[in-house]
Amino acid sequence: MHPLRLIATALATAMLCACQPAASDKTAAAPQPGEPTAIRFATDWRAQAEQGGFYQALATGEYAKRGLKVEIIQGGPGVNVPQLLAAGSVDMGMGSNSFIVMNLAQEKAPVKAVAAFMQKDPQVLIAHPDQGIEKIADLKGHPILLADASVTAFWVWLKAKYGFTDDQVRKYTFNSAPFLADKRVAQQGYLTSEPYTLEKEAKLKPKVFLLADEGFPGYAAMVLASTTLIDKDPKSVQAFVEGSAAGWKSYIDGDAAPGDALIRKANPEMTQDVLDQARAKIKAAGLVDGGDAAKAGLGVMTDARWNEFFSMAAGQGVYPKTLDPKSAYTLQFTAQPAP
Repeated sequence: MHPLRLIATALATAMLCACQPAASDKTAAAPQPGEPTAIRFATDWRAQAEQGGFYQALATGEYAKRGLKVEIIQGGPGVNVPQLLAAGSVDMGMGSNSFIVMNLAQEKAPVKAVAAFMQKDPQVLIAHPDQGIEKIADLKGHPILLADASVTAFWVWLKAKYGFTDDQVRKYTFNSAPFLADKRVAQQGYLTSEPYTLEKEAKLKPKVFLLADEGFPGYAAMVLASTTLIDKDPKSVQAFVEGSAAGWKSYIDGDAAPGDALIRKANPEMTQDVLDQARAKIKAAGLVDGGDAAKAGLGVMTDARWNEFFSMAAGQGVYPKTLDPKSAYTLQFTAQPAP
């Protein structure tokens, strides 16, 4: 898993406090009649398959046909999406996980989630294959490598559900060497990333446990928009959500070559084999088109899922129970599942 996806959770509070005043200082020039609306969209890390639907929508003209001129601002070290949004440096951005979105709400940041293009958070725990570990519960008592920000994120769910304890935590620096050195150790990761790297480079086929398949209720690959944009130009927000949905469907079900070409151009270190395996896992696990998305369309969010997430997190003391979870998101741009 890439650092900023979780580090952004920890940094969002400090960054937003410093950057919010700048948001009111920036006003984008209104497009002239007939001109496309410019949208600057920041991703959460370097270009990769986990953002493939957005690149596919750009490459295949799905944004352009809806009157948008989208520029994708590639993430990476030193790029913090909540900071960019709060400062008005971008119009929209990716929310990597539900904790980031709820943190923004807690800080009363002028940002909301408007769509979720991964119905399942790709977060996994990874274990060695020969330790008798057949399910997540079997990791109780085992050392687990976690990034600092993970301890106040999905770790609280693991403790509540499985009775894990803080003395199991070991510091994860996004290096799998400690995991490879000790077969008792497990580590965090992304379904689409670390397992493949371990298989390819360490010749190890690990046990991989997708937290979402065990009931973890968070979303991922969310689209965040400033409340100013939502209030002043909801048609452009709607167009971006619809264009992104079309791009994601094309990326996972059709010819992904256009999106992959843009990804590799933006991130020359990315290789086609990594893209191919990641896209296959996204599809096989139903990350994008499973759950409510199978009924209501890609990008869907529901009050029920957000309430479930908030109840879990607030119940573990991550957020005050007085916080209104609806302040974190809006459902006005996505269809809802039939009752």
